[in-house]
Amino acid sequence: AGILTKSTLKKVKVNEVNIAQVADGEYEGNAQINPVSAKVNVKVEHGKITDIEIKDHMTGLGKNGEKIVDQIINKQSLDVDAISGATQSSVTITKAVEDALTKED
Repeated sequence: AGILTKSTLKKVKVNEVNIAQVADGEYEGNAQINPVSAKVNVKVEHGKITDIEIKDHMTGLGKNGEKIVDQIINKQSLDVDAISGATQSSVTITKAVEDALTKED
């Protein structure tokens, strides 16, 4: 994933991932939208995201953005609304989940 900056945040597109097509397993993903970065472990079982663990989250005031993982798990989708007041962290974490689910072995 390329390094993005806050000014490019509006242009950041999170691509939808067909989670049902993702093989069972644990996947690690990273994303960075300066100055925020995130590293996640995503667990997939039976075509569903069962857990998202935030391994590392470098953030300023965006700690609340970590709540985005609950929305992703509940919706089983990356098409979620950013957490108000923590948009940059929300998007960065979501991009890290996308990275995890779309990496080639």
